[in-house]
Amino acid sequence: MNLNDHIRYSIRAHQFHPKTLQNSFRLWDKKTPYFIHPLWCAMTILTETALPPAIRRYGAITLLYHDVLEDTTMKLPPGIPHAIRAYINDMTFYGGITEEMLMIWRKQPTIRLFKLYDKVSNLLDASWMPAKLRKTYTAYTKKLALDVKNNFGTLNITAIAQTVFMPA
Repeated sequence: MNLNDHIRYSIRAHQFHPKTLQNSFRLWDKKTPYFIHPLWCAMTILTETALPPAIRRYGAITLLYHDVLEDTTMKLPPGIPHAIRAYINDMTFYGGITEEMLMIWRKQPTIRLFKLYDKVSNLLDASWMPAKLRKTYTAYTKKLALDVKNNFGTLNITAIAQTVFMPA
């Protein structure tokens, strides 16, 4: 499969095979198609010229599928490389954000890098979050951003994260 095929598969999974109706739209407006989220994550990592091409390429595919297992009834397509399947599985926490915030630190730095794209994207449209959840989510994302900066240096995503953390 090429990148376009992966994009189409991800869109189809989220648009036509969500586990619940809520899984087909972003929570902030309940209109924006959910697939915008994995697309944003994938396209943003592809712009990270400071990362090696292999991390960008594998990261983009991983991020396109990172919510498919949790939020849709579709399985991953055949032919996805084992390493990407492993990344997707490592990014998947069926116990939700509480489990994720505890277990993410046991994962390799590359998984935490990919998670930062996921969390920053969620914070960009987090107006739906209750204040307490947003505070917890932001604190967690700040820790991820620091970890990513320590492991990968300053990246576009760490700069974007810093602007998301600034008070309005």
